[in-house]
Amino acid sequence: MFTGLVQSLGNLRLLTDDRLEVLCRSKDAALILTDLTIGDSVAVDGACLTVEEILPQGFIVTVSPETIDRTTIGQKDRTSNYANLETSLRVGGKIGGHFVTGHIDGIGRLVSSKSTATSWEMRFAAPESLTAQWSDYLSRYLVSKGSIAVNGVSLTIAECDRGGNWFTVAVIPHTYAQTNLSQLQLNEWVNLEADILGKYVEKLTMSPRSAFREREIITPDFLAANGY
Repeated sequence: MFTGLVQSLGNLRLLTDDRLEVLCRSKDAALILTDLTIGDSVAVDGACLTVEEILPQGFIVTVSPETIDRTTIGQKDRTSNYANLETSLRVGGKIGGHFVTGHIDGIGRLVSSKSTATSWEMRFAAPESLTAQWSDYLSRYLVSKGSIAVNGVSLTIAECDRGGNWFTVAVIPHTYAQTNLSQLQLNEWVNLEADILGKYVEKLTMSPRSAFREREIITPDFLAANGY
C-alpha cells in the first residue's frame, strides 16, 4: 500500500525481458534505500514491484507479464527513463495523498498541458489503441474531485466528462518539480490507478445480497429499516 507521494526519481534499465534495474537519483536516494530490504515493495511509476536485489544506488526487480502488458514499464519509446519511486506505507505513517495499491488499472496519454498562475493543468485520455481497456477498467471510476494516481502520483480530478473519456488534474509546482510529470511530452503514455474505495463501493452495491439492489430508490422507510 502506498499514498501517492513520490519520494525520489529513479533511472530504469531493462536487464532482460523481465528483469529491471532501478537506480535512484543520488540527491534523495536515501529516502528509498534507507532500511530497504529484499522482499520490500516499491512503487515504480505507480506499479508495485518487489525488491529482489539491493544495489549501492538502487535495486533490481522482476516484472511480471501482467505488469508489462498493463503498464508503461519496459516501453521502448519512453521520453525519459526516469520513474517516480515510493516505498510502501508503514503502519502509523502519514497518508498524505490517498490509498494507492500499486495495481495499475490501465494506461492514459497526455493530450494537453498548460501552465497557469498556480499550477500546471494536465488532461489525460485513452490512447486510441487502448480505448477498450480504459472503458473496462477506468472510465466509471473517474469522478470530479475524486482521487487518481498518475504514474504513482496522488492527484485530484479537477474535471472529467460524464462518460469518463478524459480527465484533467491541476499539478502544483512542488509536485511538478519533484516528479516525472514535468518530463511528459504530448501523447506520452502514463500509468493510471483509480481510487480503490470506489471499486469496493461498486462491488458491495452490485452484490446479489446487497439491500441496494432490492430497491430502485432509497426511501425514508428504507433508511428507517436499516437503522438511519
